[in-house]
Amino acid sequence: MKEETVKINGFECRVISGSGRRPCIVLLHGYMYTSDVWNDIGLLRLLEQKNIAFSAVDMPYGHRSECTPRSGNPEQNTAIVDSMASHDSLLIGASLGGYIALKHCVARPAGGLMLVAPVMSLQAELAARYPQISARVRLIYGENDNVVYRDEIKRLGRLLGITPRIYEKAQHAAYMDQPGRFNTDVIEFYQQLTGKKAEKKT
Repeated sequence: MKEETVKINGFECRVISGSGRRPCIVLLHGYMYTSDVWNDIGLLRLLEQKNIAFSAVDMPYGHRSECTPRSGNPEQNTAIVDSMASHDSLLIGASLGGYIALKHCVARPAGGLMLVAPVMSLQAELAARYPQISARVRLIYGENDNVVYRDEIKRLGRLLGITPRIYEKAQHAAYMDQPGRFNTDVIEFYQQLTGKKAEKKT
């Protein structure tokens, strides 16, 4: 696992990455977090143990991101993901990161898309393009979320043709309330996408 500052489309962003088996997992944090959140819940260490490549980037939209300059412009943020993800990547996006991941996937191919309570997902212009998503999608929602309403998630699930996974007693950042379950879901979904079991490094 390494941490470095990377120049991407006019931005300088901190990226935590790990080498390993591809396709790569690209992780997009929420507005109030940084890429450290994936370390805090043990996910990056688990991916490293499973020999799965990953890139967790501090995004320009983040309130505390180690990225300069800061920018809330959705197109500029999506362009960073466009530069980092490949056609078979698994994108994991939480909250605002989920919104940016959706914007990427309506325009470009991806192997998988894992969303945790994405905000602004029902914007008419965006939702109209959901049939263009080629990736397999998993949607996670904390039952005590007070940022995104459950009806929004239900409607998003219908638009994407999937059933949301509800994390009981979890809040908006469901992965922080139930890290063990979330990390297991990530590995399981990755294995479904690749058709292979993730193996530990030797």
